[in-house]
Amino acid sequence: MADPLSTHVHHGFDYVEIPALDLSVAEAFYSAAFGWRFTQFGPGYLGIITPDGREAGGISLVGSVASGGLTVVLFSRDLDASRDAVVAAGGEITRDIFELPGGRRFHFRDPSGNELGVWALVPQEAA
Repeated sequence: MADPLSTHVHHGFDYVEIPALDLSVAEAFYSAAFGWRFTQFGPGYLGIITPDGREAGGISLVGSVASGGLTVVLFSRDLDASRDAVVAAGGEITRDIFELPGGRRFHFRDPSGNELGVWALVPQEAA
């Protein structure tokens, strides 16, 4: 049997919790934008199941969402498609795709007002 701690990195990022004003709206948004699935843990919490099948976080029901907190940044293999999916799911682009050393990134606001980022590597030129 595999060691359940083998996928966890000491002092590494392991789990993220996203506050939401409405769990059903948040579930629909993140499912449509990123293909996440969810596990219901009581009336005010959804466990986030990422496309690789790992529970990587949760969405918790809150009364309000403060702006200016930390920014969660997701990785994408196709940044343009991820941007399009965010917009189609009802997200608001707050900073359109921009270049950064070794990659590209954009920021968006979800239906509860949380701001997240998505980044992708810049493909290496063929030698």
